[in-house]
Amino acid sequence: MSQNRVTFGIEKLHIAYLNTTTPTPTWDTPIPIPGAVRFSPEPQGEETTFYADNEPYWTYTSNNGYNAELEMANIPDEVLAALLGWEIDANGMLVETTDGEPKEFALLGQVLGDKKNRRFAYYRCKASRPSKEHSTRAESVEPATETLNIRILPIEINGRNIVRGVLELNDKNQAVYDSFFTNVVIPGATVGA
Repeated sequence: MSQNRVTFGIEKLHIAYLNTTTPTPTWDTPIPIPGAVRFSPEPQGEETTFYADNEPYWTYTSNNGYNAELEMANIPDEVLAALLGWEIDANGMLVETTDGEPKEFALLGQVLGDKKNRRFAYYRCKASRPSKEHSTRAESVEPATETLNIRILPIEINGRNIVRGVLELNDKNQAVYDSFFTNVVIPGATVGA
């Protein structure tokens, strides 16, 4: 249970590419991506209500993951190329292709709390082309950001459909908390066992 009254900020953003060649999900080593400005996941799913005896008798809410926007100061070309299936040519030019194979990935990060920081993992993400606005310089310089649209989907881990995990340091999880950005931590994971 969280000890925080409020959370704020975003930092320590990492991505880890999903390995699709194994029967159970595994991820490559997380890569830090500095420059996180804003991350806003919007839940996807519907609530179904069944009526009987002239009243709501049964309800079900589906969890279809999230649609998210990730605003970054700048997304490195190597990351864009891998995420979207684009290419970097011999001259170092980032080439947007129409037939590339995008990579799915886990998105890891940390939000600050008034008592303790909370680390999050969204396990199966798919990115689409980022939007970026360029404008003329005026009296003051305003940095341009890039916004990446991300579809966050459920993934089967140990027989359960999982979307995300959130971890706050407590007296039982120090090792898992400390290793959060070195490996993708799945629910129930132990370190050094």
